[in-house]
Amino acid sequence: MIDVPLERVLTQSGRTIRPEAPVTEAAKRLRDPDVPALVVLEDETVVGIVTESDVVAFVAETLEPRSVGAVMSSPVTTISRRESLVAAAETMRADGVKHLPVVSDGAYCGLVSASTLAPYLSRRRLEIDREDDPIRIDAEDGREIPAGE
Repeated sequence: MIDVPLERVLTQSGRTIRPEAPVTEAAKRLRDPDVPALVVLEDETVVGIVTESDVVAFVAETLEPRSVGAVMSSPVTTISRRESLVAAAETMRADGVKHLPVVSDGAYCGLVSASTLAPYLSRRRLEIDREDDPIRIDAEDGREIPAGE
């Protein structure tokens, strides 16, 4: 496995949103294929993360208007920009997450996802087992594949 610092591969322009923003705003932003997740910030501090699956689960449960703070995943797992890709992969695997906000001295500076890591995993697979959403990232092309396949 190539030991590359996260600073070289993180999404610098990772999209952010405030916890009081409406879920509809988050849903609109997440429709962009280049936006895998929205990092929820209060000031410069990461307080949560919102993904498509969070919005889908919310819609499945209720149609009441809510804020992002009501549907975001929190507490959120973060990683220091000084860590390596290996450390990011191990953190994702251990915590069962697909996206990691990257921080420097507690301030948000970018986002790294399982598909970002896949090209650097050299014939290995990043397997992430979330309780109701097991996935496997194929290291050859970065596609998400259900774990049972």
